[in-house]
Amino acid sequence: MGIMRSTSRGRLSRRDFARVAIAAGTGAVWASAAPTAPSGPSIAETLRDGVNKRGIPAIVALVATGEKYLYTGAFGKRDTETGTPIKLDSIFAIASMTKAITTTAAMQLVEQGKVRLDEPVAAHLPQLNKLQVIAGFEANGEPKLRPATKSVTLRHLLTHTSGFAYDTWNESMFKYASKTGTIGAPPLNEPPAPLAFEPGAAWQYGIGIDWAGKLVETVSNMPLEDYFQKYILKPLGMNDTSFIVPPQKFDRLVTGYTRQADGTLKQNARVQPDPPKLFLGGGGLYSTAADYVHFMQMILGRGSRRQVQVLKPTTVTEMSKNQIGMLGAGKLKTFRPERSAEVDLHPGATDRWGLGFLLNPTAYEGGRSSGSLAWAGINNTYYWIDPKKGICAVLMMQFLPFVDSEAVGLLGDFERAVYANLPAEKDKPSA
Repeated sequence: MGIMRSTSRGRLSRRDFARVAIAAGTGAVWASAAPTAPSGPSIAETLRDGVNKRGIPAIVALVATGEKYLYTGAFGKRDTETGTPIKLDSIFAIASMTKAITTTAAMQLVEQGKVRLDEPVAAHLPQLNKLQVIAGFEANGEPKLRPATKSVTLRHLLTHTSGFAYDTWNESMFKYASKTGTIGAPPLNEPPAPLAFEPGAAWQYGIGIDWAGKLVETVSNMPLEDYFQKYILKPLGMNDTSFIVPPQKFDRLVTGYTRQADGTLKQNARVQPDPPKLFLGGGGLYSTAADYVHFMQMILGRGSRRQVQVLKPTTVTEMSKNQIGMLGAGKLKTFRPERSAEVDLHPGATDRWGLGFLLNPTAYEGGRSSGSLAWAGINNTYYWIDPKKGICAVLMMQFLPFVDSEAVGLLGDFERAVYANLPAEKDKPSA
């Protein structure tokens, strides 16, 4: 999608906006009406200062209503070796931001009656019929396994209550993977990895949505890439979103970085990504900020964007509800600090999980409303959807570790700037 870079103040001129609208069909931005009595620096000032002061190589940020862009901005370099400026249509590896799209695909099949949320998923994936649970470890570190007494359901997979856990954030799985030499192993190995706990007993971020993606492939008899393109991505105009980066788009791909022991960010090798051997529903998509806004606009539109229905309104309502009772979600202790720091995106609060999204029952101070939907990708790409305010926002960076302090700091600054600069109702562009 050929979206133009924002002006130096982070907003589009009227002339630029007309060209953006032709290229992307975005509607309007805050070009003709300034926010009423903004209480802090502009979004552009916040992001530009944040990139410079925090040493973040590059970011793209977008804010939108269900119909229109409110803010677009791109700051930094695609890669430091060539100094190529990043653009609004730059492509990022969005990792676990894939999960909400996989959840949408699974819920489409639920709507069609092809699968049920609370039936054993082994009815469609027999390899999940006889799962093992980690029961502890011997003195020499050997894992002790026992048969699971409960069946994993699709609801478990979509809410991270299945017991499938990443070795990055779960002690039992980290010990198991370290002993068995399977750290970072592909999530769809057979036999499947053992569960960290009985299905439904806890919330733990993990590979369950990879298995949900496998379920979509099995039931639809389509590769996940093909299913996504036909039923979600193309209908929503997400033309730069795929598991595959074609050679003609490689020039737009943002290079990743890794935080070093001395605190510096080292650029990763800039190479054309190989097509994946497996399409993983838990991560693996490449996308642009604008494309992901299209997806979030569909959620804001209760399943529809620009008269294209992807989900039923009742399905989006269900996805937006707490599905895990009194269990807490979103806080993670790290066992692989090179991959992720300690995760606590909402300090002092207990968040929940819906179907595909983190939910915050209490509002963020100076930020998103209660009942907002959110999540992220491990390379420090973040989004939230605020149905009460009718807006969504995405902030894309590209470096490890996840929830790096500088990345989270900029995310918080960005969010507060968004809400401080929201236009009054009378100033908002008409639909």
